[in-house]
Amino acid sequence: MFERIKKEITKYGKIAGQKDLTPGISGNISYRKSDKILITSSGSANGYLKDKDFSVIDFDGNVISGNKKPSTERYLHINFYENRSDINCVFHTHSPYLTAYASAGITPDDNILPEIIYCFGKIPIAKYATPGSVELVEKTSVYLKDYDVVLMENHGVVVGGTTVKDTFLKLELAEAYAKTVLLSKFLGGAKALSNAEVKKISMLK
Repeated sequence: MFERIKKEITKYGKIAGQKDLTPGISGNISYRKSDKILITSSGSANGYLKDKDFSVIDFDGNVISGNKKPSTERYLHINFYENRSDINCVFHTHSPYLTAYASAGITPDDNILPEIIYCFGKIPIAKYATPGSVELVEKTSVYLKDYDVVLMENHGVVVGGTTVKDTFLKLELAEAYAKTVLLSKFLGGAKALSNAEVKKISMLK
């Protein structure tokens, strides 16, 4: 049922690792198909995934097949899917630039680059809660209904997309944006687009 998806997640997990978007054994990836979810296992490294690193779970978080230790963040993934019928894949990573903002408790400046306005609107930040906890799910779910990319204070980022590739590209774009905004501060800060320009970009959707 998930063989093709396993290969895709392994492929884009490796690319994410090569691009330093998912360091070490941090983070997790999942894919939803019907009433089942394929998710990476606890302690696995997204950049070096093997067949043994996957679990299939139901929407209650119970293991159906595969590795008996699915990611402890599985309920965050489940909640994303429950909130969004358009989301089929979720990446949770600790990519350095987005996580730097999350650790500072702030988000990258809004309305700087047209593609970010067009793709995301903005990138919100959820209040801190212990990783893997019900509280984390509750605090993050406030934003999952309306945003594809959400920072988690002192933790990392969660990204949702329609396909594995789409989700990876959103992560890559958001991380590049965080890096761009941060670097622009060394040059005196980026100049925000006007409200009129933001409106024009939003109308392109």
